[in-house]
Amino acid sequence: MYNESIVSEFILLGLSNAPDLDITLFFVFLLMYVVCMTGNLIIIVISNIDPALNTPMYFFLGNLSFLDVLCTTSTIPNMLANFFSKHKVITFHGCVIQMFIFTAAMDAEFLLLTLMSIDRYLAICNPLRYKTIMSKKSCYFMAAVVWTFGFCSSTYHTSSTFRLSFCSSNKINHFFCEIPQLLALSCSDTSINELVLIVTDVVLGVFCFIFIFGSYLFIILAVLKIRSADGKMKAFSTCASHITVVLLFYGTLIFAYFKPSTGNASNMDKAIAVLYTIVIPMLNPILYSLRNKEVKNSVQKVIFRKVTLNH
Repeated sequence: MYNESIVSEFILLGLSNAPDLDITLFFVFLLMYVVCMTGNLIIIVISNIDPALNTPMYFFLGNLSFLDVLCTTSTIPNMLANFFSKHKVITFHGCVIQMFIFTAAMDAEFLLLTLMSIDRYLAICNPLRYKTIMSKKSCYFMAAVVWTFGFCSSTYHTSSTFRLSFCSSNKINHFFCEIPQLLALSCSDTSINELVLIVTDVVLGVFCFIFIFGSYLFIILAVLKIRSADGKMKAFSTCASHITVVLLFYGTLIFAYFKPSTGNASNMDKAIAVLYTIVIPMLNPILYSLRNKEVKNSVQKVIFRKVTLNH
């Protein structure tokens, strides 16, 4: 499948050309990775063990946290190791695996955020039919569609990228294996790859965002009809975290993938990549927990149980 390439490994040039910054960057990103993993794993655990969080919203939130764990773990540990590596090498197959997992997680996350907006739309605009439409069976089916699409899309992009020949250079001016940088390295014709990538970006980035925007437009119109101020605040508070996450996620990726491509990753490209590989996955559980009493109460109950058992 991949035997057309004469490259057996790639060199990741990383975030910075200044070796003096490596130790500082290592500890900064290590701290961010620990915070990210801890926050997302807590969300995954409590959404599964606490009956109070046995709702579609928290089911999808648990899936979002799992995707964030995959996205971050596929890129950050290797980057941390490379801070202390002289050669900063990733094997050919390691690059394949990294790209596959990262692309699958990102593509699935686009659809999942769209589903989460539909969930909020139904909960606020159609509350009488909400439980019927968003049954456990329906939620499992929708999650299966999200994951299947992510892995199918990634399978195509990854396999078509690594069928190309890499005969000029194996140096990737980035801190992980991302599709645009691999296409820039190839000495094969990449026009079809680039076309499919643009189509995928448009479908996921633009159409999904329009769908989310439409859902929240209907939500706002429905909330404005609520007479009590408390009712309006409660309705908006259930959506605030999701809106923030959507704006961060889509804003970052639309800027990253729809700006003019230079082939090689600039410092700005790398900074944007840091946002969607570690910063946003780290912020997601914080945003959902800080504004959410149910999540806070669930975490407190789990901690209280743990302390009680230890004593």
